[in-house]
Amino acid sequence: MSQAEKLRQIIQKPEILVVPGIYDCISAKLAEKAGFEAVFTSGFGISASTLGKPDYGLLTGTETLYTVGRIVQAINIPLVADLDTGYGNPLNVIRTVTEAVQLGISGIILEDQEWPKKCGHMENKRVISAAEHIQKIKAAVHAKANSNLVIIARTDARAPLGLDEAIKRGRAYYEAGADIIFIEAPQTIEDLKIIAQSLPNIPLFANMIEGGKTPLLTPAELQNLGYKIVVFPLAGLFAATHAMQTCFHHLKQNGTTTGLNNLVNFQQFEEIIDLPKYRQLEQQFSFENNQP
Repeated sequence: MSQAEKLRQIIQKPEILVVPGIYDCISAKLAEKAGFEAVFTSGFGISASTLGKPDYGLLTGTETLYTVGRIVQAINIPLVADLDTGYGNPLNVIRTVTEAVQLGISGIILEDQEWPKKCGHMENKRVISAAEHIQKIKAAVHAKANSNLVIIARTDARAPLGLDEAIKRGRAYYEAGADIIFIEAPQTIEDLKIIAQSLPNIPLFANMIEGGKTPLLTPAELQNLGYKIVVFPLAGLFAATHAMQTCFHHLKQNGTTTGLNNLVNFQQFEEIIDLPKYRQLEQQFSFENNQP
């Protein structure tokens, strides 16, 4: 069974799917070892970790797919990738989706912002016409062929055009062939309720960002409202950033890491990156152990 098929089976379960955001191979492996059924790569996290720059349309499709492709190889659970706008028109979307399928990505998000896009919780976003994005969704459906890739259509219309237009777009994108609808940055709990009530029987995606525009609700609360998937895209990145800030401040002030209690040790990190597996392979294929 492919990871995309596995993701579709997970989505069919009655309970809401909780997905952590990851941005590199280590964060992905940690999420898998914690027991999550799937992971999500955010453009925000990849832009920050690979470029040290904000999610402002500075990350190219090549950089995104290279990073995500490496992460896919590092884990054995489905991965949903934020692929921004698909990096161009419908023809560009076809290329992007084709490469995503070849890399083994299980699900993708395509948004209707103008390029260069911005993080969905930043100000002054602009969106393309609904008609344009409908064609991009149709192009993605065409490109995925029989791969079972899950297509999540995202609209950022809530801020520039209002909630009614965002809901209208969500419905249109679903009718165009998207599997799941993601209305980005609802601003109140009432927004979240209205979205779910207005799009019954359509799988909905919720995005919980600490300090973002959308109120933080629990998975149970979101499931009760009618949402199918909830991602916490930046929690891991924010936690890692805080931990490194603390570590480096301590090291600078004290000249040593002695006294820091939130570090894994060398042996624990070896387990995270599966060193025992490679030691076994090294022994299995060593020249000394395979003499006639």
